[in-house]
Amino acid sequence: MGDGARSAARPRPRGVLWAAVGVIGLGFLVALELAARRYGVPGPITVQTREVIFAPQSGTVLYASMALMMVVLTWRQRLIGLAAAIGIDLVFWLVRWAVGAQMMFGNGALWVTLAWAVIAVTRRTGRERLLLLKGVGLALLLVAGRKTGYTWLLITSKSRPMVLDQYVATADHALGNPSWVAGRIVEATGTVGFRVLEFVYIQLAVAAVAVALYQLRHVAALRRFPSHHLVRTFLVIGLLGPGIYMIFPVVGPIFAYGADGAHWAVADLWPNTPPPVGAPGPMPFDEFTPRNCMPSLHTAWATAIFIHSRKAPRALRYAGTFWLIATLGATLGFGYHYGADIIAGVVFTVTIETGLRSLARGWDRPGILLTAYGATVFVAYLVSYRYLSMQLATYPWVFGPLLLLAMGSVIYGFVRITRQWERETAAAEAVRVPEPRREQQPELV
Repeated sequence: MGDGARSAARPRPRGVLWAAVGVIGLGFLVALELAARRYGVPGPITVQTREVIFAPQSGTVLYASMALMMVVLTWRQRLIGLAAAIGIDLVFWLVRWAVGAQMMFGNGALWVTLAWAVIAVTRRTGRERLLLLKGVGLALLLVAGRKTGYTWLLITSKSRPMVLDQYVATADHALGNPSWVAGRIVEATGTVGFRVLEFVYIQLAVAAVAVALYQLRHVAALRRFPSHHLVRTFLVIGLLGPGIYMIFPVVGPIFAYGADGAHWAVADLWPNTPPPVGAPGPMPFDEFTPRNCMPSLHTAWATAIFIHSRKAPRALRYAGTFWLIATLGATLGFGYHYGADIIAGVVFTVTIETGLRSLARGWDRPGILLTAYGATVFVAYLVSYRYLSMQLATYPWVFGPLLLLAMGSVIYGFVRITRQWERETAAAEAVRVPEPRREQQPELV
């Protein structure tokens, strides 16, 4: 057998990687489905299947996911798909109105996305099929990620009866108890401020899709995806983050120290009275409040949006900045997170972003070192919150700046290394630019 036949018979490494990712993802979904059934609730597969017919949880996310899928389509195909989705939703709306069922849109977007998956399998071949399936896969991953997130939150509340809020609240004294400060500020802004922050907090995925659509705007013309984009970062954050919840379960100040915690709360202190410094310990909590504070994934995702919007037009850059600031205000001001969660979430994202960019361009020494350093800082945060919280609270003017300095060092390293990579990429592209061909002059005879 010749070399060409051997290379054809040998599976491509990228194809094997995608197949492995698919198998792992399917196994992960099945495991979450079984875990949810164990606790008597439907899992992500069941919930997603029901949304083909029944009212979905979020029509906005389904339409945003469809828009993400459409980056691989022509403008004519996009308009036809959008019209079909709206038409299907109108039919569903009329039927639900007639029978008095729950009203919600989004089924049409899901139907169109699934229809393009069928078209990819039955009517496309080769690279076109793969490109269309990638677009459909990104859309379904965004939707499935939301469903798996709900299941993960349920599992954390059922499997972690003890929470570590007292440790984090004690450590938060080193940062000046920012959740208590932000909570009073949000209360002072009244209904308008609350509604604005609530909208930003809930519609984070829509902001991510807006930035992703800009990054993927040339996919239809180039017939390929860029090596790295926001959706990859979003998915990895959502995949790894809940695992930290299981290791470091925390419910947040509004539950552990506020009225929303009922009799499980230490006391009704948030947001008016910072908790006193005392010896912390694990505390029992109810079986339905998610342990989803450490790290703050909303902060992590908003940080990712901010990072990926830096190369976008001015309006999108401003929007990315606003979304990050408003998300920080909401996470702290609503009492969902401590300041310690926030800085951990920032380091978490920057570390993941460094690793993904290194993977996309080929691992080099600076990328490996910064990824390892970011992971070390993140682990050091968790260890210090758990075992050094009293020291952090006792000497806030020492450890507060140190915590912020550690976060700042990771950010500085990321900015420095990305600028270096951009210079190297620009230099490599300049070398690859072909010189204009010179026309041959006729020979003089």
